[in-house]
Amino acid sequence: MKLAPLHRALCLRSSVAHVIVHTGQHYDYDMSATFFADLGIPEPNVNLGVGSGSPVEQIGVSMLRLEKILTDQKPDLVLVYGDVNSTLAAALVAAKLRIPVAHVEAGLRSRDWTMPEELNRVVTDRLADVLFTPSRDADDNLLAEGIPASRIRFVGNIMIDSLVHALPRARAAGAAKRRGLGPGEYVLVTLHRPSNVDQPETLRYLMKTLAGIGAERPVLFPVHPRTRSRIDMLRNRPAENGKLKLLEPLGYIEMLSLVADAGLVITDSGGLQEETSFLGVPCLTVRPNTERPVTITQGTNRLVTSAEQLPDAVQSAWRAGRRASKIELWDGKTGERIVAALCGR
Repeated sequence: MKLAPLHRALCLRSSVAHVIVHTGQHYDYDMSATFFADLGIPEPNVNLGVGSGSPVEQIGVSMLRLEKILTDQKPDLVLVYGDVNSTLAAALVAAKLRIPVAHVEAGLRSRDWTMPEELNRVVTDRLADVLFTPSRDADDNLLAEGIPASRIRFVGNIMIDSLVHALPRARAAGAAKRRGLGPGEYVLVTLHRPSNVDQPETLRYLMKTLAGIGAERPVLFPVHPRTRSRIDMLRNRPAENGKLKLLEPLGYIEMLSLVADAGLVITDSGGLQEETSFLGVPCLTVRPNTERPVTITQGTNRLVTSAEQLPDAVQSAWRAGRRASKIELWDGKTGERIVAALCGR
């Protein structure tokens, strides 16, 4: 999702040659092809085919394969995105080969070292020569860590570029209408983090809570295969009712269509905190912290720090309803600003 707007912006600069490298890493399934198609991204020039494995294995294999590619290609700069294992792997290899690194979505901090993404973010930012930040708090984080201001560029949120580009198609898709639902009539759920799905008691309580919400209004829950396997393993699993629907994983356009028309989103995802804030959809994030505090202070997001808080939080958020929010430089033009900065304008 983060690659699409930059690819489009780079293509407008005919003097800029760029190579797309895709790691092909996944845990239980790989929806890469769906995302490439939904967002209009061409097939990658190189697919590393890393596949599943432990985080250390994925990082190690990615580094070994990237070293040969970067040595052969001799790029002027390596642009890395976000906070996944391949982000860290590419930054490490480029730094070792003395190739400048630019990090898109730099400076986000949860300050929770139990999150693998936090380690990836912090190390990548220390290696990066240019740090493109999505929000002002990210600038503050980097400055507090001793990163020189000259290396920091506040450009806005690249995820919103993808959303703005895809939103007309998503609205036309009518994903809720095809399921017999109108705008604002349902709750949309995504849960995948180990803290929520790997502990049977926590997952059982969450499923019981969702079934309770489903007694009052429709609940749509596209289930990641990893989460599905944990649900299937539950003993004394709470019974689903007619309004709680467990769906198969969805592509980006279909999912965005459901997010845009939801009355409430319950999630533990980082991206959905951002998308719901842009769209004005109430969001409950089932996590003790967030690396995106701007979605709380200026957006529509609220943290639910324990599963036991969820029923009351749902009632409160549903009553509050949608509200407009506007976050600085979340305007769909972040890719253009990044390319302008890279080209020295």
